[in-house]
Amino acid sequence: QVSASVLCPFFVPTGIQQSHRNRPAELGADEKPTRSQLVQQAMTDKAVGSGKVSAAEVAQNVFDAVAEKRFYIYSHPKALASVQTRLEDIMQARNPTDPFAGKPEIGDALRSALRATK
Repeated sequence: QVSASVLCPFFVPTGIQQSHRNRPAELGADEKPTRSQLVQQAMTDKAVGSGKVSAAEVAQNVFDAVAEKRFYIYSHPKALASVQTRLEDIMQARNPTDPFAGKPEIGDALRSALRATK
């Protein structure tokens, strides 16, 4: 019998956010990253680096979930809060909720970094 599961990962420190290091030089980008790309990369690096769940823990969770025939597998319970908010926005036909509403200092830092001059 065939079954399937879907892993919905949150921030897990695996090194994937640095995958560009494996890109062959001949396929490298000719252009420098934009300010928004640099800010996004820095925020992602920080979020992934502060991940509280290790890749080994996620792997064990996946094996356990597959054995239990669970369809949805979440690497961290925090992942569900943003999913719930997004689905509520859709169901109520409202514009997407500000993802930084609960942590305005992050939104402020992002806006400030994007406005900064080189």
